[in-house]
Amino acid sequence: MITMGVDVGSTTSKAVILQDGNKTLSKLLIPLGTGTEGPARVYKEILAKAGLSRSQVDFLVATGYGRLTFPEADAQISEVSCHGRGMHFLMPSSRTIIDIGGQDAKVLSINETGGLIDFVMNDKCAAGTGRFLDVMARVLNVEVKDLSTLSERAEHEVSISSVCTVFAESEVISQLAAGHSAGDIVAGIHRSVAKRVSSLALRLNIQDDIAMSGGVALNRGVVRAIQKELNRPVYTVEDAQLAGAYGAAILAYEKHI
Repeated sequence: MITMGVDVGSTTSKAVILQDGNKTLSKLLIPLGTGTEGPARVYKEILAKAGLSRSQVDFLVATGYGRLTFPEADAQISEVSCHGRGMHFLMPSSRTIIDIGGQDAKVLSINETGGLIDFVMNDKCAAGTGRFLDVMARVLNVEVKDLSTLSERAEHEVSISSVCTVFAESEVISQLAAGHSAGDIVAGIHRSVAKRVSSLALRLNIQDDIAMSGGVALNRGVVRAIQKELNRPVYTVEDAQLAGAYGAAILAYEKHI
């Protein structure tokens, strides 16, 4: 049986095609999210990449911020459930999942099969999300992907105390004017994100192993900062950003067998 999971995020579109719920046939990420051509492109291009037609896909589940706007789906499932199942597939030892997306941050508690036990979410404020990092990168005139490398150069971390994105933006501008290095400021930005996310995590009964999913999992500086805040190891995997799409494809298989 062939299933597809499509994760329509706010800034990226991801898709995974599985055979029998466990063999990866194809995976793809397009850096364009809901409201753009990204969802349609990732759908069309992954089928072409896998050499499949839509009729050969037995069941398709959409998840993510824009899942209700993806007309090709047979069903829609919350990203909370999909990230839990997806991260369990990618890292079976994970029991706590920290997912930092473009518009929100979530912390999930899952069981030994990847089933959701509990979760907490911040979707009311940009602080602690990928959007916060996007804004800070723009202020610093750097690419988001370069923030991790910059933070590794930090010698004296600068505190960014504002929890509001708008105020934090002004604070970063002031720190630049005061002569602080970009590396020191980025380290402070990462610590600010880590504090916000860790406060979410501490509302759950955190169990090891802790894993990160979502695009921000690729930022080593944020991962290190969260580890310091929680005083526990935090793991990532290569396909962390595809966890939601993997979970959607797995659940598509389970719903259709």
